[in-house]
Amino acid sequence: MKVARTIAELETAPGTGLVPTMGSLHAGHRALLAAARRENERVVMSLFVNPAQFDDASDLAAYPRDEAHDLSIAEEEGVDVVFAPDAGELYPDGFATWIEPERTGAEGEARAGHFRGVATVCLKLFNIVRPERAYFGQKDAQQVAVIRRLVRDLNVPLEIRVVPIVRDDDGLALSSRNVHLSAEERERALGLSRALHGAIETDDPVAAARAALNGLASDYVEIVDLDGATVLAAAVRVGSTRLIDNVLVEGDLQ
Repeated sequence: MKVARTIAELETAPGTGLVPTMGSLHAGHRALLAAARRENERVVMSLFVNPAQFDDASDLAAYPRDEAHDLSIAEEEGVDVVFAPDAGELYPDGFATWIEPERTGAEGEARAGHFRGVATVCLKLFNIVRPERAYFGQKDAQQVAVIRRLVRDLNVPLEIRVVPIVRDDDGLALSSRNVHLSAEERERALGLSRALHGAIETDDPVAAARAALNGLASDYVEIVDLDGATVLAAAVRVGSTRLIDNVLVEGDLQ
């Protein structure tokens, strides 16, 4: 497995699948890497904590980082190349061109500038790696919607693949941020997935999910259209940790 630190070290090749990550890899990332490995001749994983998508400097500083752990997982999952640049490689001095997506939904409203950073870094990665397919997790449903629209609107020649959420045995959606939860906070966090799953068969899933959050402070609960699929999505705060989750209401994510 090759680790590339600069754009110049990367080589483009046909049959490439890209898995963009910010590291702190877990079983959800393994599912993305496994899907890419099955469907492509060559797999590139990016490993970059993108400062442009954080609206809170303390959140950026607290984001968990363990490169040795991440590289070990990437090698186990058959990744061919890990692109692990520093911020100056992707945002050099004088960088001043940004993608400004519209219609970013409640997640975009809750995190000012977040999807500008996400869209910009993803388009840069698409242009640098030149993949045929790029892989994203369903947990970031509104990110998926933004990236699919970016690819369509700007005629980017690649396919966006969506991999279902991976959950712990108790139903909590896997997230790099889960490491910040205390045992008591983790138990409270289970209310998010339970509320969403319990609401999807009701006449008003949004209202039902809100009512079932049992005191969890929510940024939003909303229905999200993913071009052929509909999910019920929510963001909550458990202590100082912000968690997102969603469940499929109808349609097919693939």
